[in-house]
Amino acid sequence: MFRFTTVRGFTLVELLLVITISVMAMAVVAPNLTSGNQSSVLKGAARDIASGLRFARGQALTTQKDTQLSIDLEENTYTVSGQDKTYHLSNDIEITLAVAQNEASGDGEGSIRYFADGSSSGGRITLELNDLKQTVDVNWLTGQIELNAQ
Repeated sequence: MFRFTTVRGFTLVELLLVITISVMAMAVVAPNLTSGNQSSVLKGAARDIASGLRFARGQALTTQKDTQLSIDLEENTYTVSGQDKTYHLSNDIEITLAVAQNEASGDGEGSIRYFADGSSSGGRITLELNDLKQTVDVNWLTGQIELNAQ
């Protein structure tokens, strides 16, 4: 005797329903993934600048000479005095600089200066990428650097 077994499969309607739900879920998740990437790019840039500032402070303390970190707002670059290397930040990041008047130049450049005792001219570097904002604050008295997400 022959025995027939029935195999239950998925109907076309069930497959379309699963695909529709998957597409809707990806539409919700995908924008959140890109904003996380932008956040990490912005935090990385702020950490890079903070690292440059710490290096400048260390140089000022060890050489007993003023050292400065200069930022070119138009080129999105920064340099540390006494170093040949120019550090580039993403062109998508908008930089705002608040420094002492004698540390700002009229052509889109400014700097934060560290003195031989570790103090600084102080200032704030604000980095913005779309609706995300990160600040790097430099205390004028202690030269201490602080990163803040806003």
